Amino acid sequence: MTERMRYECRYVDALNGIVKWEEIIGNDLREVVTGEKPRLKTRFRACWTADALHIRFECEDDHVVATMERRDDPIYLEDVVEVFLDKTGTGEVYYEFEVSPRNVVFDALIHYNGGDKEVDVAWDAKGFHTEVLDGTDGWKTYDLRIPFADLDWELGENQTPHHGTEWRWNLYRIDDDIDGNRHYWAWSPTGKVDFHMPHRFGTLVFVKE
Repeated sequence: MTERMRYECRYVDALNGIVKWEEIIGNDLREVVTGEKPRLKTRFRACWTADALHIRFECEDDHVVATMERRDDPIYLEDVVEVFLDKTGTGEVYYEFEVSPRNVVFDALIHYNGGDKEVDVAWDAKGFHTEVLDGTDGWKTYDLRIPFADLDWELGENQTPHHGTEWRWNLYRIDDDIDGNRHYWAWSPTGKVDFHMPHRFGTLVFVKE
């Protein structure tokens, strides 16, 4: 069995809510099936503060497909970045967060059972905040802030992480090229074009030094 991937998510004191992203270690997404180098570069960085998980995607993009405008529209049918979070590590319940190039969001609570899944789009992360920035040479930056207070489904109360807490997670990107071909990328490759494979999630380790 392939060793599970791990990412150390470090605690930061974000003065006035501003994260110094240049100081956060980045990782790249790979082709979701093979794990090979993707057509375009996608780098992510993650850190945490006292009340939230912060994630940044830095995406090379030569063709943007994004027409949807409303929260919980099926933006995964177009260009999108995605984060799946499983706090318990059981793979039975996890959260899905998505952001489109137009800064339209999709969030859902997923109940997963042996390949069958129920996607509860009625669930909303009330404090979920995102921003999409256009860079030079076609690059886009996606900033996501996910409050821990919103991730309270399992135990009925907020369980803020501490040093050494481990969650299961994965990060993804879907991109349409100019010829209409869809490309699927992941941090922890799943072995097929399917993001809903919690047994292939990697580990998010909270570190506070």
